[in-house]
Amino acid sequence: GVFEMTDRGMTPVANPSAMFLAERLPNAAGSAIAVPLEGSRPLLVELQALASPTAFSQPRRTGNGVDFNRLLLVTAVLSKRLGLSLSAQDIFVNVIGGLHIGEPAADLAIAAAITSSYRSVPVAAEAALIGEIGLSGELRSVSQLALRLNEAAKLGFGRAIVPHHALRRKRSQSGQTGADNNGRGGASDLPSEIEVIGARTVADALDAALLK
Repeated sequence: GVFEMTDRGMTPVANPSAMFLAERLPNAAGSAIAVPLEGSRPLLVELQALASPTAFSQPRRTGNGVDFNRLLLVTAVLSKRLGLSLSAQDIFVNVIGGLHIGEPAADLAIAAAITSSYRSVPVAAEAALIGEIGLSGELRSVSQLALRLNEAAKLGFGRAIVPHHALRRKRSQSGQTGADNNGRGGASDLPSEIEVIGARTVADALDAALLK
């Protein structure tokens, strides 16, 4: 659980997702929303990234609250698969609120925050990003997708970008057909209040997430 110090001591936070997003600046470049699991509970958290020209021979990679090896992997994929010139950039990634994210489901949000800062283009404020990134730049499914999406819908997010194969599996399990080629839609246990966009690659996902 998530706790805060009050005059009555440590007390549980009733809505930790709302607390983590309380001071968020919508449409700020370098910001993206991830939906990790804390135990079995989904949380919406803001990831911030800053890409800045380096003054050193070796660019720095600094991550607070994210797995450092995942940060290196995501950065390498963005350089190789999307052609971003990150070898001359210092990259800083921070999870707001002091939370530590240890699962790969936050990969897509990390990639979006870095790309947003590098290009100075905001991520859509109403978008939550969920997905593991593979070395080929593909998006891979994560566990408990419906649980994560319901948390995003509860907080008022109108769009979620997720791995395309996760939606296919959900549709297969529910016997639904007829989704369009972009993977929009989902199974019956997914919230109707949120537009779910399935993406096959990180490039497709970022194209849907970043403001034009």
